[in-house]
Amino acid sequence: MAKFAVIMPAAGKSSRFHDKNYKKPFAPLANRAVWLHAAERFLNRNDVIQVILVISREDRELFNFKFASNVAILGIDVVEGGNERSDSVANALAKVKSEAEFVAVHDAARPCICDQWIDSVFAAAEKSGAAILAVPVSGTLKRSDGKRVQETISRADVWEAQTPQVFRRELLLEAYEKRGDAPATDDSQLVERLGKPVTVVPGSQINLKVTTREDLRLAEAALKALPKPKLSGPLNPFADSDMWR
Repeated sequence: MAKFAVIMPAAGKSSRFHDKNYKKPFAPLANRAVWLHAAERFLNRNDVIQVILVISREDRELFNFKFASNVAILGIDVVEGGNERSDSVANALAKVKSEAEFVAVHDAARPCICDQWIDSVFAAAEKSGAAILAVPVSGTLKRSDGKRVQETISRADVWEAQTPQVFRRELLLEAYEKRGDAPATDDSQLVERLGKPVTVVPGSQINLKVTTREDLRLAEAALKALPKPKLSGPLNPFADSDMWR
């Protein structure tokens, strides 16, 4: 069985979330924090040997106050992020266990993930070395200056990337070592720059990313629509306790 480490970035500023009390990964969703919904799907897997949560330095004190017991009992590693998302992932990569053959990066603010989608993208990464979940774009795309439409863009062969994004560890390390100063919005983009192929695995619109307060209501409904979790991994005895809140 291949061994996977999972990095969960949660160090962003949540500028579009507009909540004075919470950043989006730490907001309550169906009686527990958003990031815990995402983490538990990986913690219950036999092929995942490490989960690393990346938080910002400014959140450390409050995070420890709210979630220190969860982190200790569940065996989650917590590292501090950097100025950009890629800096945060790079910090976590430095802490990945040497025995991990693959690294999965999953947004901490993407709570509606299920076992079968993880199974599919993990299997694809084992086969090709790099794989991401994505969904085909179904709407009509317009380029605009914010006031007027500049052009209509063809949606043929256009997919919206999701997470997890999964890579052979050595490949992702190389991508980060050579990333330079050019911005990248996801990890796949860095691997693409190496000229390496990335497999697209069909995901689901249910696997949404919480960006605004309104997304929490959508996510709560989406959680109810998820396929039932498999029980092959160790059960989490704290799944319904106050420690998850």
